[in-house]
Amino acid sequence: MRGPFSRAATATAVLSAALAALLSCPAPAGAAAPATAAGHGAHLYTPEPNPDALRQVVGLARQGRFRDAAGVAAMVATPQAVWFGDQSPAQVERMTRDVVRDAARSRSTPVFALYNIPGRDCANYSAGGAANTAEYRAWIDAVARGLGRSEALVVLEPDALALLPADCGQDDAEGTKTAARYTEVNYAVDTLGPLGGTRVYLDTGHPGWHTVSSIVPRLIKGGVTRAAGFYTNASNYNTDDANSWYGTLISSCIAYATRGGDSADCPDQWWPRADAQEWLDTHVHVPASRMPHYVTDSSRNGRGPWVPPTGTYPDPQDWCNPPDRGLGARPTLRTGDPLQDARLWIKTPGESDGLCLRGTDGPEDPERGTVDPDAGDWFPEQALELVRYANPPLL
Repeated sequence: MRGPFSRAATATAVLSAALAALLSCPAPAGAAAPATAAGHGAHLYTPEPNPDALRQVVGLARQGRFRDAAGVAAMVATPQAVWFGDQSPAQVERMTRDVVRDAARSRSTPVFALYNIPGRDCANYSAGGAANTAEYRAWIDAVARGLGRSEALVVLEPDALALLPADCGQDDAEGTKTAARYTEVNYAVDTLGPLGGTRVYLDTGHPGWHTVSSIVPRLIKGGVTRAAGFYTNASNYNTDDANSWYGTLISSCIAYATRGGDSADCPDQWWPRADAQEWLDTHVHVPASRMPHYVTDSSRNGRGPWVPPTGTYPDPQDWCNPPDRGLGARPTLRTGDPLQDARLWIKTPGESDGLCLRGTDGPEDPERGTVDPDAGDWFPEQALELVRYANPPLL
Protein backbone atom coordinates (compact mmCIF):
# COMPACT_ATOMS: atom_id res chain seq x y z
CA MET A 1 0.00 0.00 0.00
CA ARG A 2 1.10 3.57 -0.58
CA GLY A 3 2.99 5.23 2.23
CA PRO A 4 2.57 8.95 3.08
CA PHE A 5 4.98 11.79 2.87
CA SER A 6 6.62 12.65 6.15
CA ARG A 7 4.99 16.05 6.69
CA ALA A 8 1.40 16.87 7.60
CA ALA A 9 -1.00 18.08 4.92
CA THR A 10 -0.68 21.79 5.64
CA ALA A 11 -1.17 22.82 2.02
CA THR A 12 -4.25 20.67 1.77
CA ALA A 13 -5.79 22.15 4.90
CA VAL A 14 -5.13 25.67 3.62
CA LEU A 15 -6.65 24.84 0.23
CA SER A 16 -9.65 23.25 1.89
CA ALA A 17 -10.21 26.27 4.09
CA ALA A 18 -9.91 28.61 1.11
CA LEU A 19 -12.42 26.66 -0.92
CA ALA A 20 -14.76 26.46 2.05
CA ALA A 21 -14.54 30.22 2.41
CA LEU A 22 -15.47 30.66 -1.24
CA LEU A 23 -18.55 28.60 -0.57
CA SER A 24 -19.31 30.35 2.72
CA CYS A 25 -18.99 26.94 4.37
CA PRO A 26 -17.55 26.21 7.80
CA ALA A 27 -14.05 24.84 8.06
CA PRO A 28 -13.74 21.14 7.18
CA ALA A 29 -15.18 18.79 9.76
CA GLY A 30 -13.13 16.11 11.39
CA ALA A 31 -9.72 17.76 11.27
CA ALA A 32 -9.16 17.13 14.95
CA ALA A 33 -10.60 14.96 17.69
CA PRO A 34 -10.04 15.29 21.42
CA ALA A 35 -8.31 12.48 23.22
CA THR A 36 -9.71 10.74 26.27
CA ALA A 37 -6.60 8.90 27.44
CA ALA A 38 -4.06 10.86 29.42
CA GLY A 39 -0.75 11.12 27.64
CA HIS A 40 -2.12 10.78 24.13
CA GLY A 41 -1.90 13.64 21.68
CA ALA A 42 -4.65 16.24 21.66
CA HIS A 43 -5.94 14.95 18.33
CA LEU A 44 -5.37 12.35 15.65
CA TYR A 45 -2.69 12.84 13.02
CA THR A 46 -3.37 13.76 9.41
CA PRO A 47 -0.76 12.39 6.96
CA GLU A 48 0.27 13.95 3.68
CA PRO A 49 -2.35 12.98 1.08
CA ASN A 50 -2.01 11.03 -2.11
CA PRO A 51 -0.58 13.50 -4.68
CA ASP A 52 -3.31 12.49 -7.13
CA ALA A 53 -5.90 13.67 -4.61
CA LEU A 54 -4.37 17.15 -4.72
CA ARG A 55 -4.36 17.04 -8.51
CA GLN A 56 -8.05 16.20 -8.44
CA VAL A 57 -8.77 19.11 -6.08
CA VAL A 58 -6.92 21.55 -8.33
CA GLY A 59 -8.61 20.18 -11.44
CA LEU A 60 -12.07 20.48 -9.91
CA ALA A 61 -11.39 24.04 -8.79
CA ARG A 62 -10.20 25.01 -12.28
CA GLN A 63 -13.48 23.64 -13.66
CA GLY A 64 -15.40 25.85 -11.25
CA ARG A 65 -16.59 22.83 -9.25
CA PHE A 66 -15.69 24.46 -5.98
CA ARG A 67 -17.95 22.44 -3.74
CA ASP A 68 -16.59 19.13 -5.07
CA ALA A 69 -13.05 20.49 -4.75
CA ALA A 70 -13.70 21.60 -1.16
CA GLY A 71 -15.17 18.20 -0.35
CA VAL A 72 -12.21 16.20 -1.62
CA ALA A 73 -9.82 18.63 0.09
CA ALA A 74 -11.70 18.25 3.38
CA MET A 75 -11.64 14.47 3.02
CA VAL A 76 -7.87 14.26 2.64
CA ALA A 77 -7.39 16.84 5.43
CA THR A 78 -9.20 14.53 7.88
CA PRO A 79 -7.06 12.35 10.20
CA GLN A 80 -6.46 8.88 8.76
CA ALA A 81 -4.03 6.01 9.01
CA VAL A 82 -0.49 6.00 7.67
CA TRP A 83 0.05 2.77 5.69
CA PHE A 84 3.44 1.09 5.60
CA GLY A 85 4.31 -2.07 3.70
CA ASP A 86 6.94 -3.16 1.16
CA GLN A 87 9.55 -0.65 2.33
CA SER A 88 12.95 -1.93 3.36
CA PRO A 89 13.75 -1.94 7.09
CA ALA A 90 15.90 1.15 6.67
CA GLN A 91 13.15 2.97 4.79
CA VAL A 92 10.35 2.08 7.17
CA GLU A 93 12.43 3.04 10.22
CA ARG A 94 13.15 6.46 8.74
CA MET A 95 9.57 7.02 7.56
CA THR A 96 8.10 5.94 10.90
CA ARG A 97 10.44 8.27 12.78
CA ASP A 98 9.52 11.14 10.43
CA VAL A 99 5.81 10.63 11.10
CA VAL A 100 6.09 10.44 14.88
CA ARG A 101 8.27 13.55 14.95
CA ASP A 102 5.81 15.41 12.74
CA ALA A 103 2.93 14.26 14.92
CA ALA A 104 4.72 15.37 18.07
CA ARG A 105 5.06 18.88 16.69
CA SER A 106 1.29 19.13 16.34
CA ARG A 107 0.59 17.18 19.56
CA SER A 108 -1.29 14.58 17.56
CA THR A 109 -1.46 10.78 17.72
CA PRO A 110 -0.55 8.93 14.50
CA VAL A 111 -2.28 5.74 13.44
CA PHE A 112 -0.10 3.23 11.59
CA ALA A 113 -1.54 0.43 9.47
CA LEU A 114 1.29 -2.08 9.12
CA TYR A 115 0.81 -4.25 6.05
CA ASN A 116 3.84 -6.40 5.31
CA ILE A 117 2.99 -9.88 6.59
CA PRO A 118 4.29 -12.72 4.35
CA GLY A 119 1.58 -13.92 1.96
CA ARG A 120 -0.64 -10.94 2.68
CA ASP A 121 -4.08 -10.82 1.06
CA CYS A 122 -3.60 -14.44 -0.05
CA ALA A 123 -1.64 -13.11 -3.07
CA ASN A 124 -4.72 -11.29 -4.37
CA TYR A 125 -5.16 -7.59 -5.21
CA SER A 126 -2.84 -6.36 -2.46
CA ALA A 127 -0.32 -9.18 -2.78
CA GLY A 128 3.17 -8.65 -1.43
CA GLY A 129 4.74 -8.49 1.98
CA ALA A 130 7.93 -9.84 3.48
CA ALA A 131 9.42 -12.95 1.91
CA ASN A 132 9.60 -14.96 5.14
CA THR A 133 9.36 -14.78 8.92
CA ALA A 134 12.94 -13.66 9.44
CA GLU A 135 12.51 -10.81 6.98
CA TYR A 136 9.26 -9.79 8.65
CA ARG A 137 10.87 -9.76 12.08
CA ALA A 138 13.60 -7.46 10.81
CA TRP A 139 10.96 -5.16 9.36
CA ILE A 140 8.97 -5.04 12.62
CA ASP A 141 12.20 -4.35 14.53
CA ALA A 142 12.78 -1.37 12.24
CA VAL A 143 9.26 -0.04 12.86
CA ALA A 144 9.88 -0.37 16.60
CA ARG A 145 13.08 1.66 16.34
CA GLY A 146 11.21 4.34 14.42
CA LEU A 147 8.41 4.48 16.99
CA GLY A 148 10.63 4.62 20.05
CA ARG A 149 8.51 5.73 23.00
CA SER A 150 6.24 8.01 20.95
CA GLU A 151 2.46 7.92 21.17
CA ALA A 152 0.92 5.84 18.36
CA LEU A 153 -1.89 3.45 17.54
CA VAL A 154 -0.90 0.43 15.43
CA VAL A 155 -3.47 -1.39 13.31
CA LEU A 156 -1.50 -4.58 12.81
CA GLU A 157 -1.70 -6.39 9.47
CA PRO A 158 -5.22 -6.19 8.02
CA ASP A 159 -6.49 -9.67 7.08
CA ALA A 160 -3.61 -11.37 8.88
CA LEU A 161 -5.94 -13.32 11.17
CA ALA A 162 -9.22 -13.14 9.30
CA LEU A 163 -7.58 -14.52 6.14
CA LEU A 164 -5.05 -17.13 7.19
CA PRO A 165 -3.04 -19.07 4.58
CA ALA A 166 -5.17 -22.10 5.43
CA ASP A 167 -8.30 -20.15 4.46
CA CYS A 168 -7.23 -19.63 0.87
CA GLY A 169 -5.56 -22.93 0.04
CA GLN A 170 -2.01 -21.60 0.32
CA ASP A 171 -0.90 -23.86 3.16
CA ASP A 172 0.51 -27.38 3.17
CA ALA A 173 -0.97 -30.37 4.97
CA GLU A 174 1.04 -29.61 8.11
CA GLY A 175 -0.22 -26.04 8.31
CA THR A 176 3.30 -24.62 8.11
CA LYS A 177 2.36 -21.21 6.71
CA THR A 178 -0.53 -20.73 9.10
CA ALA A 179 1.70 -21.58 12.04
CA ALA A 180 4.24 -19.06 10.75
CA ARG A 181 1.49 -16.44 10.49
CA TYR A 182 0.72 -16.79 14.19
CA THR A 183 4.43 -16.64 15.01
CA GLU A 184 4.75 -13.40 13.01
CA VAL A 185 1.71 -11.73 14.58
CA ASN A 186 2.86 -12.67 18.07
CA TYR A 187 6.33 -11.34 17.36
CA ALA A 188 4.88 -7.99 16.28
CA VAL A 189 2.70 -7.82 19.40
CA ASP A 190 5.62 -8.62 21.69
CA THR A 191 7.94 -6.17 19.92
CA LEU A 192 5.64 -3.19 19.49
CA GLY A 193 3.29 -3.59 22.45
CA PRO A 194 5.88 -2.94 25.20
CA LEU A 195 7.01 0.34 23.63
CA GLY A 196 6.21 3.29 25.86
CA GLY A 197 3.38 4.89 23.92
CA THR A 198 2.30 2.30 21.34
CA ARG A 199 -1.07 0.55 21.44
CA VAL A 200 -1.39 -2.48 19.14
CA TYR A 201 -4.69 -3.79 17.74
CA LEU A 202 -5.23 -7.13 15.96
CA ASP A 203 -7.35 -8.02 12.94
CA THR A 204 -10.92 -9.39 13.11
CA GLY A 205 -12.09 -8.79 9.54
CA HIS A 206 -15.59 -7.33 9.86
CA PRO A 207 -19.05 -8.21 11.23
CA GLY A 208 -20.22 -9.66 7.93
CA TRP A 209 -17.38 -12.18 7.80
CA HIS A 210 -16.27 -14.24 10.81
CA THR A 211 -18.58 -15.12 13.63
CA VAL A 212 -17.50 -14.13 17.11
CA SER A 213 -16.87 -17.75 18.08
CA SER A 214 -14.63 -18.31 15.05
CA ILE A 215 -12.48 -15.17 15.27
CA VAL A 216 -11.92 -15.18 19.04
CA PRO A 217 -9.70 -18.30 19.07
CA ARG A 218 -7.60 -16.71 16.32
CA LEU A 219 -7.24 -13.50 18.31
CA ILE A 220 -6.21 -15.36 21.44
CA LYS A 221 -3.69 -17.44 19.50
CA GLY A 222 -2.40 -14.23 17.89
CA GLY A 223 -1.64 -12.66 21.27
CA VAL A 224 -4.59 -10.30 21.77
CA THR A 225 -4.35 -10.60 25.55
CA ARG A 226 -0.90 -8.96 25.35
CA ALA A 227 -2.09 -6.25 22.94
CA ALA A 228 -4.34 -3.24 23.51
CA GLY A 229 -7.09 -5.13 21.70
CA PHE A 230 -8.39 -5.54 18.19
CA TYR A 231 -9.94 -3.65 15.28
CA THR A 232 -12.84 -4.32 12.97
CA ASN A 233 -14.16 -3.22 9.58
CA ALA A 234 -10.80 -2.15 8.14
CA SER A 235 -11.42 -1.15 4.50
CA ASN A 236 -15.02 -2.33 4.75
CA TYR A 237 -18.47 -0.76 4.93
CA ASN A 238 -20.34 -2.07 7.96
CA THR A 239 -22.22 0.48 10.05
CA ASP A 240 -20.94 1.94 13.30
CA ASP A 241 -23.71 0.16 15.16
CA ALA A 242 -22.77 -3.24 13.67
CA ASN A 243 -19.09 -2.62 14.39
CA SER A 244 -19.55 -1.57 18.00
CA TRP A 245 -21.84 -4.51 18.76
CA TYR A 246 -19.38 -6.92 17.10
CA GLY A 247 -16.56 -5.38 19.11
CA THR A 248 -18.48 -5.69 22.36
CA LEU A 249 -19.27 -9.35 21.68
CA ILE A 250 -15.67 -10.17 20.76
CA SER A 251 -14.22 -8.39 23.79
CA SER A 252 -16.69 -10.14 26.07
CA CYS A 253 -15.99 -13.53 24.51
CA ILE A 254 -12.23 -13.09 24.92
CA ALA A 255 -12.76 -12.25 28.58
CA TYR A 256 -14.98 -15.32 28.98
CA ALA A 257 -12.63 -17.69 27.11
CA THR A 258 -9.46 -16.56 28.86
CA ARG A 259 -11.11 -17.26 32.20
CA GLY A 260 -11.87 -20.87 31.40
CA GLY A 261 -14.95 -20.60 29.19
CA ASP A 262 -15.40 -22.09 25.73
CA SER A 263 -15.56 -19.49 22.94
CA ALA A 264 -17.95 -21.80 21.08
CA ASP A 265 -20.56 -20.91 23.72
CA CYS A 266 -20.31 -17.15 23.07
CA PRO A 267 -23.15 -15.32 21.33
CA ASP A 268 -22.46 -14.37 17.73
CA GLN A 269 -23.45 -11.17 15.98
CA TRP A 270 -26.38 -13.02 14.38
CA TRP A 271 -28.08 -13.77 17.70
CA PRO A 272 -31.07 -11.63 18.67
CA ARG A 273 -29.50 -8.81 20.63
CA ALA A 274 -31.70 -9.27 23.66
CA ASP A 275 -30.65 -12.93 23.89
CA ALA A 276 -26.98 -12.06 23.41
CA GLN A 277 -27.12 -9.33 26.03
CA GLU A 278 -28.77 -11.69 28.50
CA TRP A 279 -25.93 -14.18 27.92
CA LEU A 280 -23.31 -11.47 28.49
CA ASP A 281 -25.03 -10.31 31.67
CA THR A 282 -25.03 -13.88 32.96
CA HIS A 283 -21.53 -15.02 31.97
CA VAL A 284 -19.20 -12.00 31.77
CA HIS A 285 -18.47 -10.04 34.94
CA VAL A 286 -15.20 -8.32 34.06
CA PRO A 287 -14.77 -4.53 34.23
CA ALA A 288 -14.14 -2.83 30.88
CA SER A 289 -10.71 -1.74 32.08
CA ARG A 290 -9.62 -5.40 32.19
CA MET A 291 -11.10 -6.44 28.87
CA PRO A 292 -9.53 -6.09 25.41
CA HIS A 293 -10.52 -2.81 23.80
CA TYR A 294 -11.21 -2.19 20.13
CA VAL A 295 -11.12 0.43 17.38
CA THR A 296 -13.26 0.59 14.25
CA ASP A 297 -12.94 1.90 10.69
CA SER A 298 -15.61 4.42 9.62
CA SER A 299 -13.79 5.72 6.54
CA ARG A 300 -16.37 4.47 4.02
CA ASN A 301 -19.36 3.23 6.00
CA GLY A 302 -21.64 6.27 5.81
CA ARG A 303 -24.24 4.36 3.78
CA GLY A 304 -23.42 0.91 5.08
CA PRO A 305 -22.58 -2.11 2.91
CA TRP A 306 -23.44 -2.32 -0.77
CA VAL A 307 -26.12 -4.88 -1.69
CA PRO A 308 -25.31 -6.20 -5.19
CA PRO A 309 -28.15 -6.80 -7.65
CA THR A 310 -29.39 -10.35 -7.13
CA GLY A 311 -28.08 -12.85 -9.66
CA THR A 312 -26.21 -10.26 -11.71
CA TYR A 313 -22.58 -11.24 -11.14
CA PRO A 314 -20.90 -14.63 -10.63
CA ASP A 315 -18.88 -13.09 -7.77
CA PRO A 316 -20.30 -9.69 -6.77
CA GLN A 317 -17.22 -8.72 -4.67
CA ASP A 318 -19.31 -6.46 -2.45
CA TRP A 319 -16.09 -5.30 -0.73
CA CYS A 320 -14.39 -4.15 -3.92
CA ASN A 321 -15.00 -0.52 -4.96
CA PRO A 322 -18.77 -0.76 -4.41
CA PRO A 323 -20.67 2.15 -5.98
CA ASP A 324 -22.31 5.06 -4.22
CA ARG A 325 -20.76 4.60 -0.76
CA GLY A 326 -20.12 7.55 1.54
CA LEU A 327 -17.63 8.69 4.14
CA GLY A 328 -18.63 7.74 7.66
CA ALA A 329 -18.40 9.55 10.97
CA ARG A 330 -15.22 11.51 11.56
CA PRO A 331 -12.33 9.91 13.44
CA THR A 332 -12.20 10.47 17.18
CA LEU A 333 -10.58 9.24 20.37
CA ARG A 334 -13.74 10.12 22.28
CA THR A 335 -16.29 7.38 21.57
CA GLY A 336 -18.34 7.33 24.76
CA ASP A 337 -17.85 3.56 24.97
CA PRO A 338 -15.43 2.27 27.62
CA LEU A 339 -14.45 -0.63 25.34
CA GLN A 340 -13.95 1.41 22.16
CA ASP A 341 -10.69 3.35 22.17
CA ALA A 342 -11.24 5.11 18.86
CA ARG A 343 -13.20 5.43 15.68
CA LEU A 344 -10.66 5.78 12.87
CA TRP A 345 -10.34 6.19 9.15
CA ILE A 346 -8.09 3.16 8.61
CA LYS A 347 -8.62 2.71 4.88
CA THR A 348 -7.45 5.77 2.95
CA PRO A 349 -10.74 7.00 1.45
CA GLY A 350 -10.43 7.66 -2.27
CA GLU A 351 -7.89 4.91 -2.92
CA SER A 352 -9.00 1.93 -5.00
CA ASP A 353 -9.54 -1.58 -3.67
CA GLY A 354 -8.18 -3.03 -6.92
CA LEU A 355 -9.35 -4.27 -10.32
CA CYS A 356 -12.88 -5.42 -9.53
CA LEU A 357 -14.21 -7.83 -12.18
CA ARG A 358 -17.04 -9.39 -10.12
CA GLY A 359 -16.52 -12.80 -11.66
CA THR A 360 -16.52 -11.58 -15.26
CA ASP A 361 -13.69 -11.66 -17.80
CA GLY A 362 -13.19 -7.88 -17.56
CA PRO A 363 -11.21 -5.80 -18.05
CA GLU A 364 -13.95 -3.36 -16.96
CA ASP A 365 -15.70 -3.36 -13.63
CA PRO A 366 -19.19 -4.29 -14.88
CA GLU A 367 -20.89 -2.31 -12.11
CA ARG A 368 -19.05 0.88 -13.09
CA GLY A 369 -18.32 0.39 -16.78
CA THR A 370 -14.70 1.45 -16.27
CA VAL A 371 -11.37 -0.23 -15.52
CA ASP A 372 -10.79 0.35 -11.81
CA PRO A 373 -7.36 1.61 -10.67
CA ASP A 374 -4.94 -0.81 -9.07
CA ALA A 375 -5.18 -1.33 -5.32
CA GLY A 376 -3.88 1.73 -3.51
CA ASP A 377 -4.09 4.06 -6.53
CA TRP A 378 -6.31 7.14 -6.40
CA PHE A 379 -9.85 6.62 -7.72
CA PRO A 380 -11.30 10.07 -8.57
CA GLU A 381 -14.82 8.78 -9.27
CA GLN A 382 -14.98 6.95 -5.96
CA ALA A 383 -13.51 9.93 -4.11
CA LEU A 384 -16.37 12.13 -5.33
CA GLU A 385 -18.93 9.49 -4.38
CA LEU A 386 -17.53 9.25 -0.86
CA VAL A 387 -17.77 13.02 -0.44
CA ARG A 388 -21.23 13.40 -1.97
CA TYR A 389 -22.76 10.55 0.04
CA ALA A 390 -20.93 11.26 3.30
CA ASN A 391 -22.99 10.61 6.42
CA PRO A 392 -22.78 12.86 8.34
CA PRO A 393 -22.22 15.40 5.55
CA LEU A 394 -18.63 16.50 5.10
CA LEU A 395 -19.40 20.14 4.24
